[in-house]
Amino acid sequence: MLPLRILRFGCCLGLLALAGCGPDAENVPTRSSVLYQQLLRTIYRHTVPTVPAVELARELQQPAPPLLLDARTPAELRVSHLAGAQFVDFDSVPTAQFADLDRARPVVVYCSVGLRSERLGERLHALGFRQVRNLYGGLFEWVNEGHPVVNEGGVTDAVHPYSTFWGSWLRRGRKVYE
Repeated sequence: MLPLRILRFGCCLGLLALAGCGPDAENVPTRSSVLYQQLLRTIYRHTVPTVPAVELARELQQPAPPLLLDARTPAELRVSHLAGAQFVDFDSVPTAQFADLDRARPVVVYCSVGLRSERLGERLHALGFRQVRNLYGGLFEWVNEGHPVVNEGGVTDAVHPYSTFWGSWLRRGRKVYE
């Protein structure tokens, strides 16, 4: 018997395939958004509290914003990231000690959709960080809601979609594979 988590994930994939079919294909963004929320509920372990993009955008305007940690690959980071984010090599997460980070400072972790960053958040919790949240829906949800991303040239519309499957959830921005 397959675990419920895998069965739900398979259902989400089937719904995605159906979303682009038929006479209502122009409604795909709405369906896609609903399917994306279903996918996130399925893939998240819910071990790290989440923060919606709109709330994080408000917090980043405050005098003491949370520390942003980007858990994507160097190629993804080069294409774009949240302004002020620090890169964390995801491959190092299981053994990283993060000795140079203030454990009392609020932290928001993110990746493309929130899966890798949830693992980073779990690691930070294990190391004694108590104010860690995961950006709900990751960078894709941030961009889909119209929030800005940057690269070394400044504000950009470019987003690395990680893969064609995951990139299907990115409704805004220009997909750039590097």
